[in-house]
Amino acid sequence: MKRILSIILVVSGMVLIGTSCHKDLDTVPLDKDVVTAATVFDDPANYKFVLAKLYAGLAISGQQGPHGDPDITGIDEGFGQYLRGYWYHQELPTDEAVIGWNDQTIKDFHHQTWGASDVFITAFYYRIFYQIAAVNEFIRETSDEKLDERGVSGTLREDIGFYRAEARWLRALSYWHALDLFGNVPFVTEADAVGFYFPPQIQRANLYAYIESELKAIEGLMKPARGNEYGRADQACTWMLLAKLYLNAEVYTGAQKYTECVTYCDKIIDAGYSLVGTFAHLFTADNGPVYANEVIFSVNFDGISTTTWGGTNFIIHAGIGGDMAPEDYGVSGGWGGTRTTSAIVNKFDDITGATDNRAMFFTEGQALEIDDISIFNEGYAITKFTNLTSTGDPGSSLEYVDTDFPMFRLADVYLMYAEAVLRGGTGGTHGNGEGLIDDLRTRANADPAGSIDLDFILDERARELMWECHRRTDLIRFGKFTGGTYLWPWKGKIKEGVATDSKYNLFPIPASDLTANPNLVQNAGY
Repeated sequence: MKRILSIILVVSGMVLIGTSCHKDLDTVPLDKDVVTAATVFDDPANYKFVLAKLYAGLAISGQQGPHGDPDITGIDEGFGQYLRGYWYHQELPTDEAVIGWNDQTIKDFHHQTWGASDVFITAFYYRIFYQIAAVNEFIRETSDEKLDERGVSGTLREDIGFYRAEARWLRALSYWHALDLFGNVPFVTEADAVGFYFPPQIQRANLYAYIESELKAIEGLMKPARGNEYGRADQACTWMLLAKLYLNAEVYTGAQKYTECVTYCDKIIDAGYSLVGTFAHLFTADNGPVYANEVIFSVNFDGISTTTWGGTNFIIHAGIGGDMAPEDYGVSGGWGGTRTTSAIVNKFDDITGATDNRAMFFTEGQALEIDDISIFNEGYAITKFTNLTSTGDPGSSLEYVDTDFPMFRLADVYLMYAEAVLRGGTGGTHGNGEGLIDDLRTRANADPAGSIDLDFILDERARELMWECHRRTDLIRFGKFTGGTYLWPWKGKIKEGVATDSKYNLFPIPASDLTANPNLVQNAGY
Protein backbone atom coordinates (compact mmCIF):
# COMPACT_ATOMS: atom_id res chain seq x y z
CA MET A 1 0.00 0.00 0.00
CA LYS A 2 2.85 2.41 0.71
CA ARG A 3 4.13 1.78 -2.84
CA ILE A 4 0.67 2.42 -4.25
CA LEU A 5 0.38 5.65 -2.26
CA SER A 6 3.66 6.90 -3.71
CA ILE A 7 2.28 6.33 -7.20
CA ILE A 8 -0.98 8.14 -6.49
CA LEU A 9 0.84 11.30 -5.44
CA VAL A 10 1.75 12.02 -9.06
CA VAL A 11 -1.74 11.37 -10.43
CA SER A 12 -3.43 14.68 -9.67
CA GLY A 13 -6.95 15.61 -10.68
CA MET A 14 -8.07 12.05 -11.37
CA VAL A 15 -11.49 12.40 -9.77
CA LEU A 16 -13.69 15.48 -9.78
CA ILE A 17 -15.28 15.89 -6.38
CA GLY A 18 -16.33 18.76 -4.16
CA THR A 19 -18.46 19.78 -1.23
CA SER A 20 -22.23 19.93 -1.27
CA CYS A 21 -22.44 23.71 -1.60
CA HIS A 22 -20.29 23.97 -4.74
CA LYS A 23 -22.23 24.36 -7.97
CA ASP A 24 -19.44 23.20 -10.26
CA LEU A 25 -19.39 19.53 -9.37
CA ASP A 26 -20.12 18.44 -12.92
CA THR A 27 -17.72 20.88 -14.60
CA VAL A 28 -15.19 19.37 -17.01
CA PRO A 29 -11.81 21.17 -17.02
CA LEU A 30 -10.90 23.02 -20.20
CA ASP A 31 -7.26 21.93 -19.92
CA LYS A 32 -6.97 18.80 -22.06
CA ASP A 33 -4.03 17.59 -19.95
CA VAL A 34 -6.20 17.23 -16.85
CA VAL A 35 -7.42 13.69 -16.28
CA THR A 36 -11.10 13.50 -15.30
CA ALA A 37 -13.39 10.80 -13.94
CA ALA A 38 -14.76 10.39 -17.46
CA THR A 39 -11.41 9.23 -18.84
CA VAL A 40 -9.30 7.97 -15.96
CA PHE A 41 -10.72 4.44 -16.11
CA ASP A 42 -9.66 3.98 -19.73
CA ASP A 43 -6.50 2.56 -18.18
CA PRO A 44 -7.37 -0.62 -16.22
CA ALA A 45 -4.54 0.01 -13.76
CA ASN A 46 -6.21 3.21 -12.59
CA TYR A 47 -8.95 1.38 -10.70
CA LYS A 48 -6.41 0.37 -8.09
CA PHE A 49 -4.73 3.77 -8.20
CA VAL A 50 -8.02 5.53 -7.42
CA LEU A 51 -8.68 3.04 -4.62
CA ALA A 52 -5.24 3.95 -3.28
CA LYS A 53 -6.27 7.61 -3.33
CA LEU A 54 -9.25 6.74 -1.13
CA TYR A 55 -6.98 5.10 1.42
CA ALA A 56 -4.54 7.99 1.04
CA GLY A 57 -7.33 10.34 2.04
CA LEU A 58 -6.81 9.16 5.62
CA ALA A 59 -3.05 9.72 5.48
CA ILE A 60 -2.19 12.75 3.35
CA SER A 61 -3.73 16.17 2.82
CA GLY A 62 -3.36 16.77 -0.91
CA GLN A 63 -1.45 15.92 -4.07
CA GLN A 64 2.02 17.30 -3.35
CA GLY A 65 3.10 15.92 -0.02
CA PRO A 66 2.94 18.17 3.04
CA HIS A 67 1.59 21.24 1.23
CA GLY A 68 1.04 22.83 -2.14
CA ASP A 69 -2.05 21.26 -3.69
CA PRO A 70 -4.55 20.58 -0.88
CA ASP A 71 -7.73 18.52 -1.02
CA ILE A 72 -9.57 21.15 1.03
CA THR A 73 -8.77 24.84 1.31
CA GLY A 74 -9.11 27.50 3.98
CA ILE A 75 -6.78 25.91 6.54
CA ASP A 76 -3.15 24.87 6.80
CA GLU A 77 -2.71 21.43 5.22
CA GLY A 78 -1.31 19.98 8.43
CA PHE A 79 -4.38 21.00 10.39
CA GLY A 80 -6.61 19.76 7.57
CA GLN A 81 -5.20 16.22 7.41
CA TYR A 82 -7.73 13.49 8.30
CA LEU A 83 -5.95 11.59 11.06
CA ARG A 84 -4.65 14.74 12.72
CA GLY A 85 -8.15 16.19 12.75
CA TYR A 86 -9.54 12.98 14.18
CA TRP A 87 -6.83 12.95 16.87
CA TYR A 88 -7.70 16.53 17.83
CA HIS A 89 -11.35 15.62 18.31
CA GLN A 90 -10.80 12.33 20.13
CA GLU A 91 -7.85 13.23 22.35
CA LEU A 92 -7.60 16.97 23.06
CA PRO A 93 -11.04 17.30 24.75
CA THR A 94 -10.12 14.53 27.24
CA ASP A 95 -7.78 13.76 30.10
CA GLU A 96 -5.30 12.17 27.68
CA ALA A 97 -3.92 15.25 25.94
CA VAL A 98 -3.34 18.97 26.12
CA ILE A 99 -1.66 21.14 23.49
CA GLY A 100 0.41 24.21 24.26
CA TRP A 101 0.09 26.12 21.02
CA ASN A 102 -1.88 29.35 20.58
CA ASP A 103 -3.18 28.57 17.10
CA GLN A 104 -6.60 30.22 16.89
CA THR A 105 -9.08 28.17 18.97
CA ILE A 106 -6.97 25.05 19.52
CA LYS A 107 -7.06 25.26 23.33
CA ASP A 108 -10.87 25.31 23.29
CA PHE A 109 -10.76 21.56 22.67
CA HIS A 110 -9.30 20.69 26.05
CA HIS A 111 -11.33 23.36 27.80
CA GLN A 112 -14.55 22.08 26.19
CA THR A 113 -15.51 25.63 25.21
CA TRP A 114 -15.70 25.34 21.41
CA GLY A 115 -18.38 26.85 19.20
CA ALA A 116 -19.93 26.39 15.76
CA SER A 117 -17.39 28.65 14.03
CA ASP A 118 -14.33 26.77 15.27
CA VAL A 119 -11.91 26.45 12.34
CA PHE A 120 -10.52 23.07 13.42
CA ILE A 121 -13.97 21.52 13.83
CA THR A 122 -14.97 22.94 10.45
CA ALA A 123 -11.84 21.59 8.77
CA PHE A 124 -12.35 18.05 10.03
CA TYR A 125 -16.06 18.08 9.21
CA TYR A 126 -15.26 18.99 5.60
CA ARG A 127 -12.43 16.46 5.53
CA ILE A 128 -14.90 13.71 6.49
CA PHE A 129 -17.31 14.72 3.75
CA TYR A 130 -14.56 15.19 1.18
CA GLN A 131 -13.60 11.58 1.87
CA ILE A 132 -17.22 10.45 1.52
CA ALA A 133 -17.58 12.38 -1.74
CA ALA A 134 -14.46 10.72 -3.14
CA VAL A 135 -15.76 7.27 -2.25
CA ASN A 136 -19.17 8.02 -3.73
CA GLU A 137 -17.55 8.94 -7.05
CA PHE A 138 -15.49 5.75 -7.12
CA ILE A 139 -18.58 3.66 -6.42
CA ARG A 140 -20.47 5.44 -9.23
CA GLU A 141 -17.65 4.68 -11.65
CA THR A 142 -17.45 0.97 -10.71
CA SER A 143 -21.09 0.02 -11.08
CA ASP A 144 -21.94 -3.03 -13.21
CA GLU A 145 -23.40 -0.70 -15.81
CA LYS A 146 -20.20 1.36 -16.06
CA LEU A 147 -18.01 -1.74 -16.17
CA ASP A 148 -20.19 -3.21 -18.91
CA GLU A 149 -19.84 -0.01 -20.92
CA ARG A 150 -16.06 -0.26 -20.68
CA GLY A 151 -15.98 -3.97 -21.42
CA VAL A 152 -14.31 -4.81 -18.11
CA SER A 153 -14.31 -8.55 -17.45
CA GLY A 154 -12.25 -11.43 -16.09
CA THR A 155 -9.77 -11.03 -13.24
CA LEU A 156 -9.92 -7.23 -13.32
CA ARG A 157 -13.70 -7.31 -12.89
CA GLU A 158 -13.32 -9.67 -9.95
CA ASP A 159 -10.69 -7.43 -8.40
CA ILE A 160 -12.90 -4.37 -8.85
CA GLY A 161 -15.60 -6.17 -6.87
CA PHE A 162 -13.23 -6.24 -3.90
CA TYR A 163 -12.16 -2.62 -4.51
CA ARG A 164 -15.78 -1.52 -4.52
CA ALA A 165 -16.52 -3.32 -1.23
CA GLU A 166 -13.43 -1.75 0.33
CA ALA A 167 -14.57 1.69 -0.82
CA ARG A 168 -17.95 1.12 0.80
CA TRP A 169 -16.15 0.17 4.01
CA LEU A 170 -14.09 3.37 3.88
CA ARG A 171 -17.31 5.34 3.45
CA ALA A 172 -18.85 3.51 6.42
CA LEU A 173 -15.77 4.39 8.47
CA SER A 174 -16.10 8.10 7.68
CA TYR A 175 -19.84 8.06 8.26
CA TRP A 176 -19.15 6.41 11.63
CA HIS A 177 -16.80 9.27 12.48
CA ALA A 178 -19.55 11.72 11.46
CA LEU A 179 -22.13 9.79 13.51
CA ASP A 180 -19.92 9.68 16.58
CA LEU A 181 -18.67 13.27 16.46
CA PHE A 182 -21.52 15.26 14.92
CA GLY A 183 -24.70 13.18 15.26
CA ASN A 184 -27.21 14.43 12.65
CA VAL A 185 -25.31 15.21 9.45
CA PRO A 186 -25.78 15.70 5.70
CA PHE A 187 -26.25 12.40 3.91
CA VAL A 188 -25.18 11.61 0.35
CA THR A 189 -24.43 8.31 -1.38
CA GLU A 190 -23.54 7.29 -4.93
CA ALA A 191 -27.27 7.29 -5.72
CA ASP A 192 -27.24 11.10 -5.54
CA ALA A 193 -26.14 12.62 -8.82
CA VAL A 194 -23.15 14.95 -9.00
CA GLY A 195 -24.49 18.47 -8.66
CA PHE A 196 -26.88 17.63 -5.80
CA TYR A 197 -26.38 20.84 -3.82
CA PHE A 198 -28.37 20.59 -0.59
CA PRO A 199 -28.20 17.11 0.94
CA PRO A 200 -30.87 16.22 3.49
CA GLN A 201 -29.88 15.84 7.12
CA ILE A 202 -30.03 12.27 8.38
CA GLN A 203 -30.88 11.68 12.03
CA ARG A 204 -28.30 9.94 14.17
CA ALA A 205 -30.29 6.75 14.72
CA ASN A 206 -31.01 6.48 10.99
CA LEU A 207 -27.34 6.98 10.12
CA TYR A 208 -26.48 4.24 12.62
CA ALA A 209 -28.94 1.92 10.85
CA TYR A 210 -27.48 2.81 7.44
CA ILE A 211 -23.91 2.07 8.53
CA GLU A 212 -25.00 -1.20 10.10
CA SER A 213 -26.81 -2.27 6.93
CA GLU A 214 -23.88 -1.29 4.71
CA LEU A 215 -21.40 -3.27 6.79
CA LYS A 216 -23.62 -6.34 6.78
CA ALA A 217 -24.14 -5.99 3.04
CA ILE A 218 -20.41 -5.94 2.27
CA GLU A 219 -19.31 -8.48 4.89
CA GLY A 220 -19.44 -11.34 2.38
CA LEU A 221 -17.97 -9.22 -0.43
CA MET A 222 -14.70 -8.41 1.35
CA LYS A 223 -11.58 -10.52 1.26
CA PRO A 224 -11.34 -12.89 4.25
CA ALA A 225 -9.90 -11.67 7.53
CA ARG A 226 -6.12 -11.29 7.19
CA GLY A 227 -6.48 -12.12 3.50
CA ASN A 228 -5.87 -8.73 1.89
CA GLU A 229 -2.75 -6.69 1.18
CA TYR A 230 -1.24 -4.89 4.14
CA GLY A 231 -3.03 -1.61 4.74
CA ARG A 232 -6.25 -2.59 2.96
CA ALA A 233 -9.56 -3.42 4.61
CA ASP A 234 -10.84 -6.99 4.84
CA GLN A 235 -13.74 -8.86 6.39
CA ALA A 236 -12.43 -8.34 9.93
CA CYS A 237 -12.66 -4.59 9.35
CA THR A 238 -16.41 -4.92 8.81
CA TRP A 239 -16.66 -6.92 12.06
CA MET A 240 -14.64 -4.28 13.89
CA LEU A 241 -16.83 -1.39 12.78
CA LEU A 242 -19.95 -3.39 13.66
CA ALA A 243 -18.53 -4.13 17.11
CA LYS A 244 -17.81 -0.41 17.58
CA LEU A 245 -21.33 0.49 16.49
CA TYR A 246 -22.90 -2.04 18.84
CA LEU A 247 -20.72 -1.11 21.83
CA ASN A 248 -21.84 2.51 21.49
CA ALA A 249 -25.38 1.81 20.27
CA GLU A 250 -26.97 3.06 23.49
CA VAL A 251 -25.29 6.44 22.96
CA TYR A 252 -26.26 6.58 19.28
CA THR A 253 -29.81 5.19 19.43
CA GLY A 254 -30.82 4.60 23.06
CA ALA A 255 -30.91 0.82 22.50
CA GLN A 256 -28.39 -1.62 23.97
CA LYS A 257 -26.60 -3.97 21.57
CA TYR A 258 -23.98 -5.53 23.82
CA THR A 259 -24.71 -9.12 22.79
CA GLU A 260 -24.19 -8.15 19.17
CA CYS A 261 -20.89 -6.51 20.18
CA VAL A 262 -19.79 -9.75 21.85
CA THR A 263 -20.68 -11.71 18.70
CA TYR A 264 -18.52 -9.62 16.39
CA CYS A 265 -15.64 -9.40 18.87
CA ASP A 266 -15.70 -13.19 18.97
CA LYS A 267 -15.42 -13.33 15.18
CA ILE A 268 -12.30 -11.17 15.24
CA ILE A 269 -10.68 -12.97 18.17
CA ASP A 270 -11.14 -16.29 16.39
CA ALA A 271 -9.85 -15.02 13.01
CA GLY A 272 -6.18 -15.78 13.64
CA TYR A 273 -4.92 -12.48 15.05
CA SER A 274 -2.47 -12.52 17.96
CA LEU A 275 -0.89 -9.99 20.28
CA VAL A 276 2.52 -8.67 19.27
CA GLY A 277 5.08 -9.81 21.81
CA THR A 278 6.53 -6.38 22.60
CA PHE A 279 4.00 -3.59 23.15
CA ALA A 280 6.39 -0.81 22.07
CA HIS A 281 6.92 -2.43 18.66
CA LEU A 282 3.37 -1.46 17.71
CA PHE A 283 4.44 2.19 17.55
CA THR A 284 7.86 2.14 15.86
CA ALA A 285 9.07 3.14 12.39
CA ASP A 286 9.10 -0.50 11.24
CA ASN A 287 5.78 -1.46 12.82
CA GLY A 288 4.27 -2.54 9.50
CA PRO A 289 5.60 -6.11 9.51
CA VAL A 290 4.23 -6.82 13.00
CA TYR A 291 0.86 -5.28 12.24
CA ALA A 292 -0.35 -8.32 10.35
CA ASN A 293 -0.50 -10.15 13.67
CA GLU A 294 -2.41 -7.69 15.84
CA VAL A 295 -3.61 -4.72 13.82
CA ILE A 296 -6.94 -5.03 12.02
CA PHE A 297 -6.71 -1.73 10.16
CA SER A 298 -3.91 0.82 9.99
CA VAL A 299 -3.34 4.21 8.40
CA ASN A 300 0.04 3.88 6.73
CA PHE A 301 2.86 6.40 6.47
CA ASP A 302 6.25 6.51 4.79
CA GLY A 303 8.86 9.20 5.37
CA ILE A 304 9.56 9.45 1.64
CA SER A 305 6.28 8.66 -0.11
CA THR A 306 3.57 9.99 2.24
CA THR A 307 4.92 13.27 3.54
CA THR A 308 2.47 15.21 5.69
CA TRP A 309 2.32 17.55 8.67
CA GLY A 310 -0.46 15.39 10.05
CA GLY A 311 -0.84 11.76 11.01
CA THR A 312 1.86 10.09 13.07
CA ASN A 313 4.27 12.81 11.89
CA PHE A 314 2.22 15.24 13.96
CA ILE A 315 1.78 12.82 16.89
CA ILE A 316 5.54 12.25 17.18
CA HIS A 317 6.88 15.75 16.47
CA ALA A 318 4.27 17.62 18.51
CA GLY A 319 4.99 15.43 21.54
CA ILE A 320 8.70 16.35 21.65
CA GLY A 321 9.96 19.42 23.50
CA GLY A 322 11.66 20.60 26.66
CA ASP A 323 14.66 18.44 27.60
CA MET A 324 13.72 15.71 25.13
CA ALA A 325 16.35 14.99 22.46
CA PRO A 326 14.59 14.66 19.06
CA GLU A 327 17.18 12.16 17.82
CA ASP A 328 16.10 9.80 20.61
CA TYR A 329 12.80 9.50 18.74
CA GLY A 330 14.18 9.36 15.19
CA VAL A 331 13.35 12.94 14.13
CA SER A 332 15.27 16.13 13.51
CA GLY A 333 13.25 18.37 15.81
CA GLY A 334 10.30 18.69 18.14
CA TRP A 335 7.28 20.97 17.96
CA GLY A 336 6.76 21.35 21.72
CA GLY A 337 3.00 20.91 21.78
CA THR A 338 1.25 17.88 23.27
CA ARG A 339 1.47 16.28 26.72
CA THR A 340 -0.87 14.42 29.04
CA THR A 341 -2.55 15.27 32.34
CA SER A 342 -1.94 13.94 35.85
CA ALA A 343 -5.30 12.16 35.64
CA ILE A 344 -3.77 9.73 33.12
CA VAL A 345 -0.38 9.46 34.82
CA ASN A 346 -2.11 8.51 38.06
CA LYS A 347 -3.75 5.50 36.41
CA PHE A 348 -0.33 3.80 36.56
CA ASP A 349 1.01 2.56 39.90
CA ASP A 350 4.57 3.02 38.64
CA ILE A 351 5.34 5.66 36.03
CA THR A 352 8.79 4.23 35.26
CA GLY A 353 7.28 1.39 33.24
CA ALA A 354 8.88 -1.28 35.41
CA THR A 355 5.54 -2.78 36.45
CA ASP A 356 3.57 -1.77 33.36
CA ASN A 357 5.54 -0.99 30.22
CA ARG A 358 2.61 0.97 28.79
CA ALA A 359 3.62 3.81 31.15
CA MET A 360 5.61 5.63 28.47
CA PHE A 361 6.31 9.06 29.97
CA PHE A 362 9.16 11.54 29.72
CA THR A 363 9.44 13.25 33.10
CA GLU A 364 12.89 14.90 33.22
CA GLY A 365 12.34 18.64 33.44
CA GLN A 366 8.57 18.10 33.25
CA ALA A 367 6.10 18.96 36.02
CA LEU A 368 3.29 16.52 36.68
CA GLU A 369 0.71 19.26 37.22
CA ILE A 370 -0.19 21.89 34.65
CA ASP A 371 -0.49 25.50 35.77
CA ASP A 372 -0.27 26.88 32.24
CA ILE A 373 -1.20 24.70 29.25
CA SER A 374 0.97 26.90 27.02
CA ILE A 375 4.17 25.75 28.74
CA PHE A 376 5.45 22.45 27.34
CA ASN A 377 7.35 21.57 30.52
CA GLU A 378 4.08 21.35 32.45
CA GLY A 379 2.49 17.94 32.05
CA TYR A 380 4.38 14.72 31.32
CA ALA A 381 5.33 14.03 27.71
CA ILE A 382 4.25 10.79 26.02
CA THR A 383 6.94 8.69 24.31
CA LYS A 384 4.67 5.96 22.92
CA PHE A 385 5.03 6.74 19.21
CA THR A 386 8.52 6.99 17.72
CA ASN A 387 10.27 7.18 14.35
CA LEU A 388 12.92 4.72 15.53
CA THR A 389 12.78 1.13 14.37
CA SER A 390 12.40 -1.75 16.79
CA THR A 391 16.21 -2.09 16.72
CA GLY A 392 16.78 1.60 17.50
CA ASP A 393 17.62 2.93 14.04
CA PRO A 394 15.95 6.08 12.65
CA GLY A 395 13.30 5.83 9.94
CA SER A 396 13.87 6.68 6.30
CA SER A 397 13.55 10.43 6.97
CA LEU A 398 14.20 12.57 10.04
CA GLU A 399 11.55 15.10 8.96
CA TYR A 400 8.67 12.79 8.03
CA VAL A 401 8.06 9.54 9.86
CA ASP A 402 7.56 5.93 8.74
CA THR A 403 5.36 4.98 11.68
CA ASP A 404 1.95 3.56 10.79
CA PHE A 405 -1.09 4.32 12.94
CA PRO A 406 -3.13 1.43 14.43
CA MET A 407 -6.71 2.59 13.98
CA PHE A 408 -8.10 -0.80 15.05
CA ARG A 409 -6.18 -3.57 16.80
CA LEU A 410 -6.83 -6.81 18.66
CA ALA A 411 -6.15 -5.38 22.12
CA ASP A 412 -9.12 -3.06 21.67
CA VAL A 413 -11.27 -6.06 20.73
CA TYR A 414 -10.28 -7.83 23.96
CA LEU A 415 -11.29 -4.76 25.95
CA MET A 416 -14.56 -4.30 24.04
CA TYR A 417 -15.47 -7.96 24.57
CA ALA A 418 -14.93 -7.75 28.33
CA GLU A 419 -16.85 -4.49 28.61
CA ALA A 420 -19.77 -5.76 26.55
CA VAL A 421 -20.05 -8.86 28.76
CA LEU A 422 -19.93 -6.73 31.91
CA ARG A 423 -22.74 -4.62 30.46
CA GLY A 424 -24.92 -7.69 29.88
CA GLY A 425 -23.80 -9.07 26.52
CA THR A 426 -24.17 -12.83 26.22
CA GLY A 427 -23.13 -15.72 23.99
CA GLY A 428 -19.38 -15.14 23.99
CA THR A 429 -16.92 -18.00 23.78
CA HIS A 430 -14.21 -16.34 25.90
CA GLY A 431 -15.94 -16.27 29.26
CA ASN A 432 -16.21 -12.92 30.96
CA GLY A 433 -13.10 -11.65 29.17
CA GLU A 434 -10.90 -11.55 32.25
CA GLY A 435 -8.44 -13.95 30.63
CA LEU A 436 -8.22 -11.67 27.59
CA ILE A 437 -7.48 -8.67 29.81
CA ASP A 438 -4.80 -10.63 31.65
CA ASP A 439 -3.18 -11.42 28.28
CA LEU A 440 -2.82 -7.66 27.73
CA ARG A 441 -1.45 -7.13 31.22
CA THR A 442 1.00 -10.02 30.91
CA ARG A 443 2.40 -8.48 27.74
CA ALA A 444 2.72 -5.18 29.60
CA ASN A 445 4.59 -6.88 32.48
CA ALA A 446 1.71 -5.89 34.78
CA ASP A 447 0.05 -8.01 37.46
CA PRO A 448 -3.11 -9.94 36.53
CA ALA A 449 -6.30 -7.97 36.97
CA GLY A 450 -7.65 -10.30 39.65
CA SER A 451 -11.19 -9.15 38.98
CA ILE A 452 -12.63 -6.66 36.55
CA ASP A 453 -15.47 -4.17 36.61
CA LEU A 454 -16.47 -1.31 34.33
CA ASP A 455 -14.31 1.27 36.11
CA PHE A 456 -11.31 -1.02 35.70
CA ILE A 457 -12.08 -1.47 31.99
CA LEU A 458 -12.22 2.29 31.38
CA ASP A 459 -8.87 2.79 33.13
CA GLU A 460 -7.36 -0.20 31.30
CA ARG A 461 -8.49 1.26 27.99
CA ALA A 462 -6.61 4.45 28.90
CA ARG A 463 -3.47 2.49 29.75
CA GLU A 464 -3.58 0.29 26.66
CA LEU A 465 -4.95 2.67 24.00
CA MET A 466 -3.57 6.06 25.06
CA TRP A 467 -3.32 8.53 22.14
CA GLU A 468 -4.92 6.04 19.71
CA CYS A 469 -8.12 8.10 19.17
CA HIS A 470 -10.54 6.25 21.45
CA ARG A 471 -10.72 8.32 24.64
CA ARG A 472 -13.53 10.80 23.89
CA THR A 473 -15.86 8.05 22.65
CA ASP A 474 -15.00 5.91 25.69
CA LEU A 475 -15.67 8.69 28.19
CA ILE A 476 -19.01 9.52 26.58
CA ARG A 477 -20.07 5.86 26.70
CA PHE A 478 -19.21 5.77 30.41
CA GLY A 479 -21.01 9.06 31.11
CA LYS A 480 -17.80 10.79 32.18
CA PHE A 481 -16.93 13.13 29.31
CA THR A 482 -19.09 16.14 30.20
CA GLY A 483 -20.74 16.98 33.50
CA GLY A 484 -18.96 16.67 36.82
CA THR A 485 -18.85 12.91 37.42
CA TYR A 486 -15.21 12.78 36.34
CA LEU A 487 -12.89 15.78 36.36
CA TRP A 488 -9.37 16.28 35.06
CA PRO A 489 -7.03 19.28 34.92
CA TRP A 490 -8.36 22.18 32.86
CA LYS A 491 -11.65 20.54 31.97
CA GLY A 492 -14.00 23.51 31.71
CA LYS A 493 -11.01 25.91 31.59
CA ILE A 494 -10.36 25.55 35.34
CA LYS A 495 -7.11 24.06 36.64
CA GLU A 496 -8.85 21.59 38.96
CA GLY A 497 -11.51 20.80 36.38
CA VAL A 498 -15.22 21.62 36.57
CA ALA A 499 -18.46 20.23 35.20
CA THR A 500 -19.17 21.04 31.57
CA ASP A 501 -22.35 21.29 29.53
CA SER A 502 -23.68 18.02 28.09
CA LYS A 503 -23.98 19.73 24.68
CA TYR A 504 -20.26 19.05 24.24
CA ASN A 505 -20.97 15.34 23.87
CA LEU A 506 -21.48 16.30 20.24
CA PHE A 507 -19.56 18.78 18.15
CA PRO A 508 -21.59 21.45 16.36
CA ILE A 509 -22.46 21.42 12.69
CA PRO A 510 -20.13 24.13 11.34
CA ALA A 511 -21.81 27.49 10.94
CA SER A 512 -20.57 27.69 7.35
CA ASP A 513 -22.45 24.53 6.36
CA LEU A 514 -25.60 25.67 8.14
CA THR A 515 -25.46 28.83 6.04
CA ALA A 516 -24.83 26.91 2.83
CA ASN A 517 -27.41 24.17 3.32
CA PRO A 518 -30.94 25.16 4.40
CA ASN A 519 -31.77 21.51 5.17
CA LEU A 520 -29.47 21.41 8.20
CA VAL A 521 -30.48 21.97 11.81
CA GLN A 522 -27.84 22.70 14.46
CA ASN A 523 -27.14 20.31 17.33
CA ALA A 524 -28.83 21.24 20.59
CA GLY A 525 -27.14 23.91 22.67
CA TYR A 526 -25.09 25.56 19.93
